[in-house]
Amino acid sequence: MPEFLTADLIDDFGDLCQSCTIQFRSFGPTRFSGPIQTVRCYDDNVLLKQLLSTPSEGSVAVVDGAGFLGSALLGDQMAELALSNHWSGVLIHGAIRDSVALSGLALGVKSLGTNPRKSGKQGIGLVNVPVVFGGVTFSPGQWLYADDDGVLVTKNPLLGER
Repeated sequence: MPEFLTADLIDDFGDLCQSCTIQFRSFGPTRFSGPIQTVRCYDDNVLLKQLLSTPSEGSVAVVDGAGFLGSALLGDQMAELALSNHWSGVLIHGAIRDSVALSGLALGVKSLGTNPRKSGKQGIGLVNVPVVFGGVTFSPGQWLYADDDGVLVTKNPLLGER
């Protein structure tokens, strides 16, 4: 993965970038990037687990959990699954659990916060549809760049990735 800073990317490519206004918490590496795949769900992580079970070449799972903090959509076991399938990161508009374990993994994770409660398991939601939060539309196939300063989304890679 090429080195980058989101502040530099927006300075150099501002017209091509959407900047997410949500102040996410980081767990694990704070800098990650890759093509976006999405999940829209509420208090149910079955579809996210299915997505992270598929092989990836550095994709980022963007999860619209509707900002719900009453249960976690990602924990250490699913993060390990993501790593074994070569995902570069997970951005969750919702909560995670196992934050200490997640912080020790080589998977970039950003979420609104934490909750030890497991989510539901009904498989309700949608996969690889546009999701909107923080003033940004995250569409499958777009590129996400995340670091300590925030999250940017572009239609195409900015740094020669593929």
